[in-house]
Amino acid sequence: MSRARDRRLMRDKEMVDAEFTSHPFIFVRVLGNPALPERYMVTYQLKGLKLEGKQIVESMRHEAEIYLHADYPRSKPKCIMHTPIFHPNFGDHICIGDDWAAGENLVSIIIQIGRMICYQEYNPKSPLNAVAARWARENEKLFPLFEGDLYQAEISIDLDFGGDTAGPPKNGAPGPEDDMDIELLGPSSDQGEDLEIELG
Repeated sequence: MSRARDRRLMRDKEMVDAEFTSHPFIFVRVLGNPALPERYMVTYQLKGLKLEGKQIVESMRHEAEIYLHADYPRSKPKCIMHTPIFHPNFGDHICIGDDWAAGENLVSIIIQIGRMICYQEYNPKSPLNAVAARWARENEKLFPLFEGDLYQAEISIDLDFGGDTAGPPKNGAPGPEDDMDIELLGPSSDQGEDLEIELG
């Protein structure tokens, strides 16, 4: 293994830790040796769809495995689902797009799969599941199943130094009201209504 790939794997892990620690919907763990983080299991708690017999029903738990193989990042990683899903672009693997650039990172892949699960992204013109592709074309009005942003919100900090001054007191001197208000903004947890549909 090259040192460049070693550095890339570790940088990906650092970015994953930063983005998904305390994430409300996405949970990521390394499979195998954490000193060589090339295989991940990602659990999504997002509204998606699966088949039960001939019925399309809601599913709120999805597991995807992402393998950063020896040719990564020159080639896109291998991604497979470990839980059933009804989606045009999921089959024996997950189609994360035909175009791949080595500059893409693991965080963006994890987010993309989440967006696909809840039908924020889907491509019925290049399907791995033809039945799901036809159904998706006929039911576009139902999508997305969840409209929230899967990237964690940036922390918004509002500094209120009080008084009539235009900014913080100079020379470190306390202002008339030396208060600080901090507001933390996060993603919405609303994932919409339940969905149950029967195939004809």
